[in-house]
Amino acid sequence: MQILVTGGAGFIGSHTCVELLKRNIDLIILDNFYNASPKVLDRIETITGKRPALCVGDIRDEALLDTVFAENDISAVIHFAGLKAVGESVEKPLLYYGVNIEGTVKLLSAMDRAGVRKIIFSSSASVYSDEAACPFSEDSLTGCTNPYSWTKWMIEQILTDLHRADDRWKIVILRYFNPIGAHPSGLIGEDPKGIPNNLLPYVAQVAVGRREKLGVFGNDYPTPDGTGVRDYIHVCDLARGHVLALEKMEELPGLEIINLGTGKGSSVLEVVSAFEKASGKPVPYEIKPRRAGDKPECYCDPEKAKRLLGFETEYSLEDMCRDSWNWQSKNPFGYEQPE
Repeated sequence: MQILVTGGAGFIGSHTCVELLKRNIDLIILDNFYNASPKVLDRIETITGKRPALCVGDIRDEALLDTVFAENDISAVIHFAGLKAVGESVEKPLLYYGVNIEGTVKLLSAMDRAGVRKIIFSSSASVYSDEAACPFSEDSLTGCTNPYSWTKWMIEQILTDLHRADDRWKIVILRYFNPIGAHPSGLIGEDPKGIPNNLLPYVAQVAVGRREKLGVFGNDYPTPDGTGVRDYIHVCDLARGHVLALEKMEELPGLEIINLGTGKGSSVLEVVSAFEKASGKPVPYEIKPRRAGDKPECYCDPEKAKRLLGFETEYSLEDMCRDSWNWQSKNPFGYEQPE
């Protein structure tokens, strides 16, 4: 089989490509490098001894998509490509709806024209409602608070409607919780452009000296230490979940929604403490007001992933912080090191 990986040069995409290549699964990456570096290809080759094929372009380019499917023997798509910054989505909703939703519709249309009707979609736990109780199961109430989350929810609905209209489609929707960590080699990891939007890359940049201190948004939540609790999953565990979904796809019903998380929450201050221990570096922080839309806690019920995919996480929070620090300390400025 040959797998098309959209957004395959990104954080989660690159780690998934490594897992695919380790299993001798042929793949082609489609990426426009909007939030990724071409240097990822060299790093993937160093880790695996194999260089994935690459097509540089945008998922909204219909002619390009048709060419990719015509010139390659693609059997399934893993769809990561899209914009993912919550704050930016609030400021630029049209950009997010255009890239994420329009791009996905054009991808699905090109797949349909090519007769390729197997897709694994990168969704998000942010689709769960603030009114739903933890742990979140796949049947928990959904409800979004920002355009980014709405794009994920709407794409899930599009995929559901597509399968309902045409049961030839095989669709797996994976709802991620909070991916952190990096490949143990330290060669690939999370390299956000500009100011990080997520906790761990910000913590890592403080520890490596790129930023003065971390802002902790709220310490008065009904949690053990008052800070927000999230379900952090190692990116290598998450990548392995995609490969299992691909391998199990034929055995699954036509459409499945599956959580990928550990089933255990860690608070912001627990993460900070674990990172300080892993790095040997202090991570100064400042308590700031709560952010609108932030949930007190968010962690999953991982039972369905275990039952359907045989998926269980292997890495601890300590492992995640160790590997994140290994990546950041070896690559203080990410892939684009200053001269």
